[in-house]
Amino acid sequence: MGAFFDKVHEVVRRIPRGCVSTYGDVARAVGEPRKARFVGYAMRANPSPGQGEGDIPCHRVVFADGSICEGFAFGGPDVQRALLESESVPFLDELHVDLDKCRWQFTRDALGRPTDIDWAAEMDD
Repeated sequence: MGAFFDKVHEVVRRIPRGCVSTYGDVARAVGEPRKARFVGYAMRANPSPGQGEGDIPCHRVVFADGSICEGFAFGGPDVQRALLESESVPFLDELHVDLDKCRWQFTRDALGRPTDIDWAAEMDD
């Protein structure tokens, strides 16, 4: 899982302040659309959580319905919510961000496309 986790962490570093992305969005960005659950494992294994330069802002990753983590991650939902609110992420209620206003979508090129692949044929572009 090392290479997968590294790709996930690189994509999550690109989520800008004030925005969130879903586990599924991140999985698609790394080319593994059926591995949203594994994105969660990568977030749990985050070696450098935080908001600083070079940190991996795992608090910016939410569930598909916009809900924040209710478990142990980030120190609990209050901590994740506080981090997101400090970045002006809008909430619909106590546990759900407003995805319509703050969801950041990755392009297929989130990590860059290898040049040795016929992308038109592979991705039906």
